[in-house]
Amino acid sequence: MAEAPLAIIAAGGTGGHMFPAQALAEGLLARGWRVVLSTDARGARFAGGFPPEVELRRVSAASFARGGALEKLLAPLRIAAGVATALVSQRRDRPAVVIGFGGYPTIPALAAAWVLRLPRMLHEQNGVLGRVNRLFAPRVDAVACGTWPTELPAGVEAVHTGNPVRAAVLARAGAGYIPPGDYPMSLLVMGGSQGARILSDTVPEAVARLPEALRTRLRVAQQARAEDIERVRAAYAESGIDAEIAPFFDDIPARLSEAQLVISRAGASSLADISVIGRPAILIPYVHAANDHQSANARALVKAEAAISIPEARLDGDTLATQIEAVLTNPEAAQRMAAGALRCGVADATDRLIELVESLARERSKA
Repeated sequence: MAEAPLAIIAAGGTGGHMFPAQALAEGLLARGWRVVLSTDARGARFAGGFPPEVELRRVSAASFARGGALEKLLAPLRIAAGVATALVSQRRDRPAVVIGFGGYPTIPALAAAWVLRLPRMLHEQNGVLGRVNRLFAPRVDAVACGTWPTELPAGVEAVHTGNPVRAAVLARAGAGYIPPGDYPMSLLVMGGSQGARILSDTVPEAVARLPEALRTRLRVAQQARAEDIERVRAAYAESGIDAEIAPFFDDIPARLSEAQLVISRAGASSLADISVIGRPAILIPYVHAANDHQSANARALVKAEAAISIPEARLDGDTLATQIEAVLTNPEAAQRMAAGALRCGVADATDRLIELVESLARERSKA
C-alpha cells in the first residue's frame, strides 16, 4: 500500500496566518494526506488548535522588521539555520507539496522546497501580498488568494480560492441571523487574537453614549489585552453594561452566530469568519498594517453594504456610537447587511485550496 502523500504547511506566528493553515490541515487529513506544520516558536503557540495528527516541526526563523540592532544582525543567521534544518527534513521525508501561508517562519520550508525543486505554492490571505509572499510569489508554482482582487507583483498570476475557515466556523456557516429588536442583543468586539487597545479605549465609551433603551439591552463580549481588561471591565460596569472581557475567546464561531453586530479589525481571517457565518460588521482597519492591507481587506464587505468601515483617524466615541445605533435600531438594514456578508463568504474555500494542492501534486507526479 502506497504511503499517504505529505503536505508541509508553513505558517507564521499570528492567527491571521495560522487559522487558514489549520483549516487546510483539517481538510487534507480528511482526504488521507499526512500533514506537517512548519513554524517557529512563536507560531507554535497557535498550534494547539491543529488536529493531533499534524506533526509540528519547529524551525529557526527571524524577522528583519522587529527587535534591536543585534536581533536584526542575527536574523540572516537564524533564517539560514532554519533553511538548513528544512533541507535535511525535506530530503529525508519528501513532501508532495509545500504550502506557505506567509510570515517569516515560512521562509525555511519554502526556501528548502525551492532549492530541492519540490512543488510549492502560496496562500495570501490579504488584499496586498505580505513581504515574504511577495518575495516567493515569482518562485512558486501557484499563488492562491483569499481576498479578491489582490494586488500582485508584475507577472504573477493567482487563483481566487477565498480564505479557508476552521471546521468550527464551517459548522456555523449561514447560521440564521436574528436581527436587532426589543430583546437582549449581543455585540461582539474582536481586535485580533490579543485584542486592540484602540477598541478598548473607544468601544466602552461608544456603548455608554447609546440611548438608554438600547444600551440596557446589550450584552458585550470583547477581546482586550490582558493589561487593559480591568479598566475595560470597569468602564462597562460604570455604564451598567453586561460585559465579558477576555484576551482571547476560543468559541468565536458560536459568539459570531449569536451576535447582532460585530465590531472588528479587518484581518483576513476575521473577515472570512464574519462573512461565512454572515453578520453585520463595523470594521476598524489597523492603520499600521503593512501596505494598509486591512483597508484593502474591508473593501469587498463595504461594497456589498455588509459592513461599515471607520478609519482609525476618524474613530471616536461619538462616531462609533452613531454607527452602532444606526445598525441596532434598523432591523431591516441589519438583515440586509447580514445577507450581504454571506454573499461575500466563500464557504468552500478549503475545498478550492485542496483542489489546487492536489492538482499541483498530480502535475508534478506525472512530470
